[in-house]
Amino acid sequence: MALQTAGIHHITAYAQNPQKNVDFYTGVLGLRLVKKTVNFDAPEVYHLYYGDEEGGPGTIITFFPSTASRRGIRGGGQVGYTSFVVPTGALSYWEERLRSFGVPVMKAFRFNEHYLQFSDRDGLSLELVEREDGPKSSWSVDDLTPETAIKGIGGAVLFSSHWKETKKALEEVMGLTFIGEDVNYARFQSMGPFGNVIDLPMRDIPRGSGGAGTTHHIAWRAQHEDELVTWREWVTSHGFMPTDIKNRNYFRSLYFRERGGILFEIATDPPGFAVDEDLDSLGEQLKLPAWFEPERTRIEENLMPIQVKERGNPK
Repeated sequence: MALQTAGIHHITAYAQNPQKNVDFYTGVLGLRLVKKTVNFDAPEVYHLYYGDEEGGPGTIITFFPSTASRRGIRGGGQVGYTSFVVPTGALSYWEERLRSFGVPVMKAFRFNEHYLQFSDRDGLSLELVEREDGPKSSWSVDDLTPETAIKGIGGAVLFSSHWKETKKALEEVMGLTFIGEDVNYARFQSMGPFGNVIDLPMRDIPRGSGGAGTTHHIAWRAQHEDELVTWREWVTSHGFMPTDIKNRNYFRSLYFRERGGILFEIATDPPGFAVDEDLDSLGEQLKLPAWFEPERTRIEENLMPIQVKERGNPK
């Protein structure tokens, strides 16, 4: 039986200064810092998660920020644009808000949708689009309201070094539905309310290189760990070599690289970010997995202190 993902679980990218990263995603974009932890594979580096009030699947963007990180080169094998979805009628507000923070904005149009495209402080390419899909945000930041605040991840533009192979992976492995073509893009859709639209340029894009301002991977949703086991078998049956299932504390996941060069993760919806913090205090403390707790003092000494500043402060 074929499997279908509900859509994007999260997107993970590289950054340099962790405080500037926090300032941009909480102060400018108005997202909630829902988890402050470390890269489980490199605990000298933060892993910061931003999303809606609960950090729900499909609302999350995460970062590995390190002042030692080099600048990356955007290209094939990466997410070219991470799309955030806002309520219908909110783009004019966001154009003014972004410009007030000194963020240059460009306008784009594809598949009968208007986009605002811009970059974060590290050069990561982002865009905003209006859609009715999904509930409105309940997370309040300065003058943002449910009528203007980011609701979640709208989708992504994938940059592939072999776009026809990525198309196969999206359709035949991840179970997305091909919607159509427009301005040299192919569009695919999943069934979830967020993270449900993927646009793929219909050309091969030269490979990029990882570093600040580029993405590390895109993660897709699995309902639970039993389904993740089935996903591993399914991915293997298509000729890929997925990793073993990994414990990421807030989800279980596996990884594989599709033939267009993009690193795919498949991550479970549960247990979520309230597994080690109360909902009302998400992101306030540095949370470590049990196996790192004996090293907490050393780990904390190697991390730059960060804080969520007063909302809306552009400095």
